[in-house]
Amino acid sequence: MADIGAPPLNIVFMGTPDFAATILKGLLAWEGSKVTAVYTQPDRPSGRGLATKPSPVKALALAQHLPVLQPLNFKDPAEVARLAELAPDVLVVAAYGLILPQSVLDVPRLGPYNVHASLLPKYRGAAPIQRAIQNNERTTGVSIMCMEAGLDTGPVVLQRAMVIGADQDAGSLHDDLAELGAHMMVDALVRLSQGRLGLFPQDGAQVTYAPKLSKNEGLIDFAKPAQLVHSHIRAMHPWPGAAFDWTHASRKLRLILSPGSIGGVLPPETRPGTVLGLQGQALAIACADLAYLVRAVKPEGKKTMTAQEFANGYLRLPETPAAS
Repeated sequence: MADIGAPPLNIVFMGTPDFAATILKGLLAWEGSKVTAVYTQPDRPSGRGLATKPSPVKALALAQHLPVLQPLNFKDPAEVARLAELAPDVLVVAAYGLILPQSVLDVPRLGPYNVHASLLPKYRGAAPIQRAIQNNERTTGVSIMCMEAGLDTGPVVLQRAMVIGADQDAGSLHDDLAELGAHMMVDALVRLSQGRLGLFPQDGAQVTYAPKLSKNEGLIDFAKPAQLVHSHIRAMHPWPGAAFDWTHASRKLRLILSPGSIGGVLPPETRPGTVLGLQGQALAIACADLAYLVRAVKPEGKKTMTAQEFANGYLRLPETPAAS
């Protein structure tokens, strides 16, 4: 291990969404580092009005009076040269949104390190949190790796597991993993500064992938067992949202469901997707084997309703099963 000299480490940070902003906060709070510049994705239109807004990382960096750079990519050698001028000791990357070329990875004196929200080599890719829940995993975690030019292929330097709660959705798991990742990144840099950071190659035979979510993946298949429906709805919350098309009073209505719980047995010969009515304070919907109980429903284009409010407004007329 090279002699890195006394702290603080000169760090250039690269990241874009809320997950990355949490990692950046951790670095800024650590006295052993000095973040000299922040890279993030270019501002893009978002929301119904398609207004251009800064990424969470950019907003945080500007609030901390840090230089912000937003290149589209690093194909232009001038962008790599501009990074090199910053002379970073370490490049810290978290959910930046680009696969960095080797020319960028070669810039930092002590290496580029990435915070990834899975137990690598499982769930390489863009949506490890959602895919772990969707696949009904019981544990996940955070890996700190030394970056290579491939997709999450570099050797792991630090890894910690976390239990996924039986009813935990992607939003809350995201926040927990981001906090864990912030602590772990600082821990890894402390170890690096002390010359005791090991490199552990990933086992290629254990690789799985977590492709980016698409909006249409939110559609619920109630023909599946209730446990798989529960996992799917949790994985899709808060984005893109879990929904199904319910035909009621001769018209189709898309319902967006918040995560609920698994209910009891179904009446004989109940078709999957049938809205059974209220059970306590929850709306019961038939799955392949059991009912699924939802406490909050959002008809598309309307505000979120409690199950009781939805029942008062929509369950006065006969209904038919969800469209398959």
